[in-house]
Amino acid sequence: MNILLCGCNGRMGKAVEAACGGEDKIVAGIDVTEGNSSFPVYKSIFEVREKADVIVDFSHHTLVYDILSYSKEKEIPAVICTTGHTDEEKEYMSRMDKETAVFTSGNMSLGINLLCSLAKQAAEILGDDYDVEIIEAHHHNKLDAPSGTALMIAEEIESALPYEADRVFDRTPYRKKREKNEIGIHSIRGGSIVGEHEVMFCGGGEVITVKHSALSRDLFAQGAVKAARYMVGKKVGRYSMKDVLKNAGKKAESVL
Repeated sequence: MNILLCGCNGRMGKAVEAACGGEDKIVAGIDVTEGNSSFPVYKSIFEVREKADVIVDFSHHTLVYDILSYSKEKEIPAVICTTGHTDEEKEYMSRMDKETAVFTSGNMSLGINLLCSLAKQAAEILGDDYDVEIIEAHHHNKLDAPSGTALMIAEEIESALPYEADRVFDRTPYRKKREKNEIGIHSIRGGSIVGEHEVMFCGGGEVITVKHSALSRDLFAQGAVKAARYMVGKKVGRYSMKDVLKNAGKKAESVL
């Protein structure tokens, strides 16, 4: 698999480079900053001359326009790993997945996506008898809050609840009891925390907690490489980690 890596000189770009091996290699990179790489690095994706099987993007959310335009032009799938997209950028991705293969995920960890599945299942079973609270923690350099992962978890839970949920990010302006349809989302920023996400289902006599802790950025890089392998050869459409998990499940069933 030949990868075109956007944001190759950043921390996640270097982690993806380290995660590649065997038949997986980076043939070119995109970055506006200087760095040492074993492959050609360009400042613009439209300058790339090398042929790639897939684009992996760990750059900045504003570059999604150029990346998907190039993806459509060259007919190669794009794995978008950035978060914090604006409504306009999200709308653009929704339009472009009718013209090229687009993979998106609020988090590239298989474990986090499994957590989303488990949280959705819990919401389906527990219904409106339990209050839902989401807590996320990241390093002090993270720009967006709440994290894209926390929002992804909330979306999965909301799709299973029997009511229209109201997301509450800050309770300090209000002096009143918690409403039944609320989903509380809380952000912590400090130190070098890679990423922690916890979902609490709080009932009258018990609390059920589902939690995931990322111990290294290598986790997200490995997930991105797995997603890139899955996307090679894919045509027009929107794909996500759900598809990768389903594919992994089918392979496990075939082995058993």
